[in-house]
Amino acid sequence: MKSTGLFLSLVAAFLLLAGVQGNAQGVNFSGTWTFNESKSPASEGGFRFAPSKLVVTQSGNDLTVQRTSPGMDGEMTTTDKFTLDGKECINTMFGDNKRKTVVKWSPDSKTLIFSHSMSFEMDGQSMQFNSTENWKLNEADKTLSVETIMTTPNGEMKTTNVYDKK
Repeated sequence: MKSTGLFLSLVAAFLLLAGVQGNAQGVNFSGTWTFNESKSPASEGGFRFAPSKLVVTQSGNDLTVQRTSPGMDGEMTTTDKFTLDGKECINTMFGDNKRKTVVKWSPDSKTLIFSHSMSFEMDGQSMQFNSTENWKLNEADKTLSVETIMTTPNGEMKTTNVYDKK
């Protein structure tokens, strides 16, 4: 009788751990993604900050995002590193400016939620920019949807950028 209780306890513990591990991983966004303007609705504000290409590497709790964007002097590539455990990650943005990001999974483990904040000084004034990105994968048509809400001193701007997997 004791061995049956021990066995059931071990099975319950295994199932609990399996569920926790599965929930922690969620969807895997790894791959090379190219911007698809025709699938991306027009942004509020009339302009879009869409990288032309994303290269995403996701392994366990680590996520690396390499963004390639058009710039004045040709393409510009940046690389950010994140963890998927809800801990703050800091990446360098423009010059020496740092962007703080917390990444966590949605309750259903299908969406990655990035909460970004960046402060910097311009002309003696301190400015704060906050944004939220929701990454959703559509397995059926192999697209990645990145919904962004950015809060700036000039107001809020929303965009949805859709990327095709290559």
